[in-house]
Amino acid sequence: MWSKDVILGLLIPFAGTAGGAACVFFMRGQLNEKVQRALSGFAAGVMVAASIWSLLIPAMEQASGKGRWAFVPAVIGFWCGVLLLLFLDSVIPHLHVDSDKPEGLHSNFAKTTMMVLAVTLHNIPEGMAVGVVYAGFLADNAEITIGAALALSIGIAIQNFPEGAIISMPLHANGKSRLAAFRDGALSGAVEPIFGALTILAAALLVPTMPYLLSFAAGAMMYVVVEELVPEMSAGEHTNIGVLMFSVGFTLMMALDVALG
Repeated sequence: MWSKDVILGLLIPFAGTAGGAACVFFMRGQLNEKVQRALSGFAAGVMVAASIWSLLIPAMEQASGKGRWAFVPAVIGFWCGVLLLLFLDSVIPHLHVDSDKPEGLHSNFAKTTMMVLAVTLHNIPEGMAVGVVYAGFLADNAEITIGAALALSIGIAIQNFPEGAIISMPLHANGKSRLAAFRDGALSGAVEPIFGALTILAAALLVPTMPYLLSFAAGAMMYVVVEELVPEMSAGEHTNIGVLMFSVGFTLMMALDVALG
């Protein structure tokens, strides 16, 4: 039976997405281009720091018994995560914000549906990351404390807040009612607790593979950062706002992990 801490930890990131999506009730129009760049940069910084401090470093610490080969599980898991996201990115029809060219297999989905699918695809590895860290805690892994797991949940929730706004506000601007835009924006984050729970269930059966699972989640998150968030934070007229907010997100997540872990 999972404790309240674990259930809460799985739901915190979803709450961040829903909270951001609720901005559609209080703000008009679409987000300013510079604001979108700033939010994308911030999200990228959080995800990179989470991948390093919450996932890759614990993965190598758990494989420390392999001596100089302790990096091998991390490398294998990381590449499995990258390749899975590459596959999903190639087959799931989706459309990034401020893009007119759909990606994935051809479909007749509406533009708004593909925008939601893009964010949903983005959220899958985040849910898996939270799930695998809580799985490590449930397995009494010395390298993963409840504080470290909570830090990851909070960090993902913080970067999910602007993502919720980034998806719900364009949906409203493209003709959906505020309530429908909020619903779709919030539901794009529902995959996180779902995949988090599924990852915990799978990891409970595969405890010896924990280093691989941790680094797998890191690889999937880094794919999203490089394929989606970095281009978004650098798009358009030259500006340093994306880089500065990346640094803010990185240092905030790093501080959370160290302070709570």
